Amino acid sequence: MSAEQGKRKVASEKVCQELAEQMLSLALRAGADGAEVLVRDGAELEVKVRMGEPELVKEAGSRGLGLRVLKEDRAAVTYTSDFDAQAMKSFAEESVALCRLSEPEPLAALPDREEMARAIPELDLWDESVLSIDVAEAMRWAKAGEQAALKFDARVVNSEGSIFGRGVGAVAFATSAGFSAAYRGSNVSFVVQPVCDDREGKKRNGYHYTSNRFVAGLQAAEEVGIEAARRTVAKIGSRKVATCQVPAVFSPEAGRSLLGQFAGLISGGAVWRKNSYLAEREGTLVASPLVNIVDDPLLPRAPGSRPFDSEGLAVRPNVVVSEGVLRTFLLDVYSARKLGRKSTASAGRGLGGGPHVTTSNFILRPGESSAKEAANVAQGLYITALMGFGFNPVTGDFSQGAAGFWIENGEHAFPVSEVTISVNFDDLWKGIDVVADDIDTRSSVQCPTFRVAKVTVAGT
Repeated sequence: MSAEQGKRKVASEKVCQELAEQMLSLALRAGADGAEVLVRDGAELEVKVRMGEPELVKEAGSRGLGLRVLKEDRAAVTYTSDFDAQAMKSFAEESVALCRLSEPEPLAALPDREEMARAIPELDLWDESVLSIDVAEAMRWAKAGEQAALKFDARVVNSEGSIFGRGVGAVAFATSAGFSAAYRGSNVSFVVQPVCDDREGKKRNGYHYTSNRFVAGLQAAEEVGIEAARRTVAKIGSRKVATCQVPAVFSPEAGRSLLGQFAGLISGGAVWRKNSYLAEREGTLVASPLVNIVDDPLLPRAPGSRPFDSEGLAVRPNVVVSEGVLRTFLLDVYSARKLGRKSTASAGRGLGGGPHVTTSNFILRPGESSAKEAANVAQGLYITALMGFGFNPVTGDFSQGAAGFWIENGEHAFPVSEVTISVNFDDLWKGIDVVADDIDTRSSVQCPTFRVAKVTVAGT
């Protein structure tokens, strides 16, 4: 797709904002006491190659509108993709009528006008060159990355495919509480997934990926393929270890999984429902003094950045944990009212749903040690992946499958798989004794390598 074709396929921020304001006006004329409108317009391309042959080419575009209307303390949430003038008028009227079917909920009212964002920061989330990536260019990436992986080592005999994807879109939000704005963003990503032969007919699969809002920020296709193959080959000969209690070193990829689960614990919805063991722990030590966690939506070019939240509030960095102490929960307007507080401007929403608490760029701040220093233990487990479901947010009980490498005297001795790590989640965060400086910024949940002093590893 050419740049001009891409521009025609994705509406500008201005067009999306005009649609949002039009629907807002229609909802109020239909009798709503208040209303919020979200419009999203996007286009994506995904190309997959497996063993040198194209396996998938998917190009799609979509535009939709989500409406939340309020009348007499009752709310209705609806969705449409029909932007015909008469259809929009009927949609607004039907949405207001639906309010009669819901139960009254005064706390679900719109934010106060004084809470609305007054300025829209420029966060540099759009790369025009993403529009120029067509199927042929995406295919070139996919073939080059997979070929580099297959050439890296003779034991790389197969592939689950290499995938190049790009997406562009615009978002607009308008509310009768006194806010209307829009922005656009882009993203490109590339992953290679090699497969190796192991003993007894076992297969070992691995992957490596690169992702960025800007094409220039991507790692080269060949580099991604080589790193994917290196990681996959390193798994050959994986085995269990004897059950033991040892230090655990979490790679950024594995640590990100833990950090994401921590985010769920400090979400306002979980807190007011008492579905988090941290619900009464604000102002107390919940992690090692080495742990500093922030949710920052204002980082230029970052994956989770946004200039306003999904209720039209001005976003800002929220320090969640400082030197191990829980400083705040993340709140949208509803959960803040349930807790007798003010929103932290942490609302997100989909087109077909109401606002809910979400994170932006949720970051465990890097420390001053190197990843090598973090792994400098006599014996331990370096964890590269966690799998399965084994976390109780109310009690903090935590047990998940893990894979990685056994550490002997600070070095990787052999690959490990089919083991389980167990530790209370509170003890895990309090037991962190090293935080490294190698933060991974590819995702909106960002984490460096860190070490936990002791976990139980269940193996043979």
